[in-house]
This record gives sequence, C-alpha cells and structure tokens, in this order.
Amino acid sequence: MIEVRNLYKRYHGPFGGDWVLKDVNFRIPANTSVGILGRNGAGKSTLLRIIGGMDAPDRGSVIRNCRVSWPIGLGGGFQGSMTGRQNVKFVARIHGGGDHIPEIIKRVQDFAEIGKAFDQPVKTYSSGMRSRLGFGLSLAFDFDVYLSDEATAVGDAAFKAKATKAFKDRVGTASIIMVSHQVGMLKDLCQAGVWIHEGEAIWFDDIHEAIKRYHESIGK
Repeated sequence: MIEVRNLYKRYHGPFGGDWVLKDVNFRIPANTSVGILGRNGAGKSTLLRIIGGMDAPDRGSVIRNCRVSWPIGLGGGFQGSMTGRQNVKFVARIHGGGDHIPEIIKRVQDFAEIGKAFDQPVKTYSSGMRSRLGFGLSLAFDFDVYLSDEATAVGDAAFKAKATKAFKDRVGTASIIMVSHQVGMLKDLCQAGVWIHEGEAIWFDDIHEAIKRYHESIGK
C-alpha cells in the first residue's frame, strides 16, 4: 500500500515558481496497478520521482508499506564514471545481492542488450542506453511496486515488446505505477488511474474513466 498525503511540490527559480502539485491525496491499495495521465509538464514524472523517493515534496508525505523500485525509464541515478557492470554490482550489493551478484549482473546485461557498452563508463551512454540499463536493473530485483516513466517507449520495436512482456509477466505478483502516453498500454496493465490537471491529482478506480477525463481535457 502507498499513501500520498497533502503533497505539495514546486521548483524554485529566481522569480519563484508555481505549484507543480498541490494538495495531492490518494491511496493506492495493494496489488493495484495505476496509470498516471496528464499533459506534458503536468507533473507526472515529478509525482513518480516523489513516490520513489528520488525527489522530496515541499509539504506533505508519502507512506510506503512495500518495496518500491526507482522510476524505470528516467535513466538517472547511475555513477557516470563507473561502467554499467560496476553500477549494477554496486546496486546489487546495496540491495543485499550477496552470492547472487554474478547472476544479477548477467541478468541485467542480457536484458539491457547494450553490448560492449556494458563495460564502458555510463557517462558515455545515450539516454536510451541508460534507460535500458535502468530497466534491466530494476527487473533484477523483486519489488512489490515497479515505477515506470515511459519505460516501454525506449529502444527499437523488439526491445519495446520485450519491455512490455516483462511488465505483463509481473502483473499478479507485483503492482506497476506507470506514466505513459501509450493509452493501450495503460488499459492492458492498469486497473486504476490518476489524472493530473493544473496541479491537482484526481484518483479514478477505473483506468478507463481516467483516460476519458484526460482525453476530454485535451479535446480528443
């Protein structure tokens, strides 16, 4: 279960800044996958980062009574001077990989499909390569909730299909909180939805209702 309470967030510039998220409240039940919708710049990725603990709200809190992944697809969080292999090994140690670290490294390497770049510094990677590495690394651990920020939009058609299958294989054993412009994907994987509009996040028990409100807001 994840609960977002009275959450406010804005990014401060030299002249202040408007609230990206304001007084956001919702509760995600266990074993419920959620699609997050909204216009570009609405605050979808910001909300996902806050849920994952990669960003902090100005006010409010997020209560996590489960193991939550980092946002897959953002491609951040890696040490640029270290290779992909070294980054994976480091994260595996933090998460208590123990004797399974070689197996985890191989699993990530096979899934990411970045070839010799796996042993090159991550700072030399394209954004797509970082995303592939992050995707593979997230899937190497058994989280209760996986966070996805357009993760299935990365790479060629074959990799997109592979990424989509990886999520579908986890439905039933884990939940997904997903930001995606691929409405069909949200319908396939999510039961509930959150529509972000003008800083407010509106919860829908039915993903189809969330998609309908989102389409109405953009004139579709």
